Amino acid sequence: MVAAAAALADEVGLANLTMGLLAERVGVRTPSLYKHVAGQEDLNRRIAVLALNEAADAVGGAIQGYAGRDALAAAARAFRTFVLEHPGRYAATIGLEPSAPDDPLAAAGRRLLDAFQAVLRGYDVPEPAVDHALRTLRSLCHGFAMLQAGNAFQLSTDIDESFDWLIDFADRGLRGR
Repeated sequence: MVAAAAALADEVGLANLTMGLLAERVGVRTPSLYKHVAGQEDLNRRIAVLALNEAADAVGGAIQGYAGRDALAAAARAFRTFVLEHPGRYAATIGLEPSAPDDPLAAAGRRLLDAFQAVLRGYDVPEPAVDHALRTLRSLCHGFAMLQAGNAFQLSTDIDESFDWLIDFADRGLRGR
């Protein structure tokens, strides 16, 4: 049911996903959904966990066998593709805080961070700066992908070429620190 909800969120947008719409999609009455989830907030958290795990799989798989700029490029492209292909489920990940260290949301978030941290191992980033580097990479990748998903790039310049600029910019920054 969570996978169906995530797919529906990708189609209609997370803000438009309702229990009633999901029930209609899966062919049950709305009260039947409450046997599986506590409500809309619980459903959204489960979508977020799914999305973070899927993004971690995409990024982690993309960087296998690569290091340095090649790993950075593979991770950034995999993340961007995930956001563009799954805008509703990715939206569920924004602004949620794990309720406890053993919250599945925390574990899924760590998996995605671990994938990006693997990229940083190809650079000489000192341990005290790793959190800053992770925030920088997340901001760059998230920001670009969200702007693109929202059709905010109105210039005629090729978007993929602009994304290559972002990768080069990040690579130079990580090497220069």
